[in-house]
Amino acid sequence: MRPFSLRVAIVVFGAAVLITLAVPAMARADAVTQWNANANAAILASNPTAHSSVLSSAMVQGAVYDAVNGIVGGYKPYLVSPAVNPWDSTDAAVATAAYRVLLSVVPASQTAALATLAAQYTAALAAVPAGAAKDGGIAAGEAAAAAMLAARTNDGRNPTTPFPFVFGTTPGVWRVSPPLTTPEPTPWVGNVKPFLVPDIEMLRTKGPNDLRSKKYAEDLNEVESLGSFSSATRTPDETSAAIFWQSPPLFLWGGLERSLSQRYGLSTADNARLFAEVSLAEADAAIGCWNDKYYWNFWRPIDAIRLADTDGNPATTADPTWRPLFDPATPTVPALATPNFPDHPSGHSCVTGSTMKVLQDFFDTDGVAFDLVSTRFAGTPEATRHFDSFSAATEEVINARVWGGIHFRTADEQGVRLGEEVGRWEAHHYFKRDKH
Repeated sequence: MRPFSLRVAIVVFGAAVLITLAVPAMARADAVTQWNANANAAILASNPTAHSSVLSSAMVQGAVYDAVNGIVGGYKPYLVSPAVNPWDSTDAAVATAAYRVLLSVVPASQTAALATLAAQYTAALAAVPAGAAKDGGIAAGEAAAAAMLAARTNDGRNPTTPFPFVFGTTPGVWRVSPPLTTPEPTPWVGNVKPFLVPDIEMLRTKGPNDLRSKKYAEDLNEVESLGSFSSATRTPDETSAAIFWQSPPLFLWGGLERSLSQRYGLSTADNARLFAEVSLAEADAAIGCWNDKYYWNFWRPIDAIRLADTDGNPATTADPTWRPLFDPATPTVPALATPNFPDHPSGHSCVTGSTMKVLQDFFDTDGVAFDLVSTRFAGTPEATRHFDSFSAATEEVINARVWGGIHFRTADEQGVRLGEEVGRWEAHHYFKRDKH
């Protein structure tokens, strides 16, 4: 069911059907979109791993949703429905819920980010007239934040025990790929308590292809050709796309959500629900993905190609000097490299799959055209790419990880399916209309 009214114009060009959503001429912003931007900036300030950052965002947006929904009503809560009045200030509620959770998830070492948040919170409350409505909104935000922080206590984030890495010495088993020499700092994401699904193992993928299979050889030969640093088959646009997508999903998708909110003039309540649905789904997609990664512990293309003479597959050939496009020699900042965690499934694909599935459901169509801005190519036209639909962006993410030389196509495709499964679960079990 659509959360708000959209006029849909269908224009036929020959055999193609283009669906365009009519939008208001004037953009608008509210407390939810502003605090999403504030939160994402503060979370990203410490340069966290992409898969750990979405957990923090989910906590913020889940609390914001409960605070707003408690006042406005209409949908079932995520965790709690604060005792409030319908005239309480949603602006005060949003700011308080977001700020209180951020104080818990932003590292204490990030003094500049925390100081900025404190100033933003002071300014947000100063803009709300004093009185019972303001006090009620603050109380709603405090209650929602407290419920979220209680629910996520001892949930597996930032454990003190070392992670049991298994480094490979045999064909197919993951090992840290050159030029990196140490494994990632947040492998524990896969052991965090899910936000939505009851058991993370329900998201287990089919796994990588058998090394001796025809499909494995097809995947390896494809990435060897298209993903090579000196590829003669990858186009210039494909090279740009590969680099474009090596940007934090929290930045990419947060910017898209805020843009869509402004285009369609979403209400504060709709914004709160949209951002919560996306963020919570992204979190479980990341948790499921990282659990799956270390379950399969599959090697990256750079090692598979260099050691192809050991895989037992007659359709693959070793190239001991092969390098991916994602190599420090590729001119971009920060430098590129094969990520220091297992291949299967693709993390970006998992999160993208969940995000696009939620957006398709929320807007009740796949046919939403949009521009997406990356942290790469800053200040140049290449920093923005256009898509005619949510599924078009998903398809490019699948391809881009191959073009970058860092994933087998199977890892990308199964990652998308994992993320989409989270989105489907959320749609069937959360954010239902409250009939009371």
